[in-house]
Amino acid sequence: MSSLDEERIAHLLRLLRPAPKAWVTAAQELPLASSRLDQIVERARADARFRRALIADLEAALASEGYRADPELVHALRRRLDSE
Repeated sequence: MSSLDEERIAHLLRLLRPAPKAWVTAAQELPLASSRLDQIVERARADARFRRALIADLEAALASEGYRADPELVHALRRRLDSE
């Protein structure tokens, strides 16, 4: 890419409005949420009692183990557990 192209791209990017604060916050939290999701799924694979508890009552099982059962995490876990 030539420096002229880079300058044009930089100019166009400066014309954009800043991303909404909620988007920035969500992007910052995504790696942590993904890591938490992976951790819970791995534990469910390794621990049959925990997996049964998740299947029986996902929110209660998460709360009893100290996880914050926010709606996005619950939805993602349901999708992952249903697909396995």
